[in-house]
Formats: sequence, structure tokens, C-alpha cells
Amino acid sequence: MDLRQLTEAVEAVSSTYARKHGIIRDDAWFLLKLQEEVGELTQMFLMRSGQARDKGHSADELELGFRSELADVLSQILLMARHHGVDLEAEVERKWMPWHPDRLSAQGGSRADGRT
Repeated sequence: MDLRQLTEAVEAVSSTYARKHGIIRDDAWFLLKLQEEVGELTQMFLMRSGQARDKGHSADELELGFRSELADVLSQILLMARHHGVDLEAEVERKWMPWHPDRLSAQGGSRADGRT
């Protein structure tokens, strides 16, 4: 599954959930929901790394929780980008890929846009 397919699949789940529970997914909701998920990821990370109490969860449960929260954050990023009409693949290409080591070496150590 590519990023666009994943985004549309996540959107189908999110929009169905929103309709079922009467949630209005406006600009604020997308940002606040992402923040909520980042908070949950932070909590799981702290518990998993022994920097917060584990609340009685086993190491396996903490690992699963951490992985699940990473998926939630990614899904919310995809949803927010879709909502705002942002092509994440294009933006990653524009922002990150000029710094890829293969591209830098081909450019003699400078970025594709001429900056070093």
C-alpha cells in the first residue's frame, strides 16, 4: 500500500468514526487530535523506557502500546495533511530528499537547490 492508499484507508476509518460519534472534524480538531495522540505516544514512550510508572503493564504490553501510538500519530498526520490538501510525498521530496547522501554526493556536497 502506498502513502495515498494508506491515507484514503485511514480517512475511511476516521470519517466513519466521526459520523458515528457526531464529531465535527474541523481545522482545530485535526490539530488537537494530533496533539492528543503525540501526548499518548509520549506517555507510552516514558512508560516503556522506565521513566514513568508502567501502570501494571507488562513489557510486551508497553511495546505494543508504543507501536500502536506511533500508528495513531502517523494516521493523524496523514489525516491532517489530507484535510489541508498537502501532498506529503511531494513535501518530503522537497524538504528532505535534497539532503539524501546520494544526492549530496552527486552534487559535490551541496544541495540540489545550490545551497550547502
